[in-house]
Amino acid sequence: MYSSCLSVHSMGNSTSRLYSALAKTLSNGASSKHQVYLEQTDSELLDPIDPKDLLEECQIVLQKRPARLLRDFVDLRTNSTRNHQPIRVMQWNILAQALGEGKDNFIQCPMEALRWEERKCLILEEILAYQPDIMCLQEVDHYFDTFQPLLSRLGYQCTFFPKPWSPCLDVECNNGPDGCALFFLKDRFTLVNSTNIRLTAMKLKTNQVAIAQTLKCNETDRLFCIAVTHLKARNGWERFRSAQGADLLENLKKITQEAEIPLIVCGDFNAEPTEEVYKEFSNSPLNLNSAYKLLSADGLSEPPYTTWKIRSCGECRHTLDYIWYSQHALKVNAALSLLTEEQIGPNRLPSFNYPSDHLSLVCDFTFNEDPDRLL
Repeated sequence: MYSSCLSVHSMGNSTSRLYSALAKTLSNGASSKHQVYLEQTDSELLDPIDPKDLLEECQIVLQKRPARLLRDFVDLRTNSTRNHQPIRVMQWNILAQALGEGKDNFIQCPMEALRWEERKCLILEEILAYQPDIMCLQEVDHYFDTFQPLLSRLGYQCTFFPKPWSPCLDVECNNGPDGCALFFLKDRFTLVNSTNIRLTAMKLKTNQVAIAQTLKCNETDRLFCIAVTHLKARNGWERFRSAQGADLLENLKKITQEAEIPLIVCGDFNAEPTEEVYKEFSNSPLNLNSAYKLLSADGLSEPPYTTWKIRSCGECRHTLDYIWYSQHALKVNAALSLLTEEQIGPNRLPSFNYPSDHLSLVCDFTFNEDPDRLL
């Protein structure tokens, strides 16, 4: 879609091969100065990538942009004992490129800030900075040419389920449909089962999807289920979202054998905590809690926002994104703090130093010590 504006620096052979992987994710109109990288054989692109090297390459691409916005993890442990390495989970609506450029109308965000060659590096930089073991992403419309090739070389197993009628397809020069994507580190987990779910509402199939995977933790041999979804957007669709949420919960009951298997559900629910679908998850027999409530003073309140943008219709500041978890089988050891209003700035999101209109949510989980404890 764009011509390349990457600058080439002198590097060793292994880093040059790495740089070619990043350059390879550019469109076919890449500058001739990168032909040496683009012509490398596919077998070379299967080599593992050192995350530190890829992060360095992203920072080279982003050197003219403002520094990455820093966030801290909040320690939520009630005691210092730890029975296994925590499982770090990232939830993030990364903003589909076609929607950001062609439909979402972020009136305070310059189009230059949305250029894919640089925005993808901001997304990768966020992922590499927090090094999640599992990633649940929405609005992924560059899966096959960017995220699957690069993240598989970082050791992730990758799964993608596109929307049947993606709005990205209405945008000229789109990169295909957007959808949900789920990634997990193969050295930490073994895939037991994977299910793609097309959500229904009022017994009708809808345009929203979910992925649910049962994984075995290689360190503990314990099973758990991880799910990612993205519910219907817009005001006026509250009952529709409620029906989609109910359908997802019914599917997850079966997959978790009526809550025998611990569960983590990540998603952009497009619903504030006051909506019925939120209450359905809060009151589900799966016994779920929302992890980010634990950051509040009383442990009962959601963050004031997970998305903040300015459109032609006005400023939109909402809490729509959640990480739900089986609160008796799993513990939240830490959660990544949100960006402050000052960090976000007056033009809100996305921006030159944050690539999406939604904030990433990141939590560290451990299993409760008693494996027989009821969920």
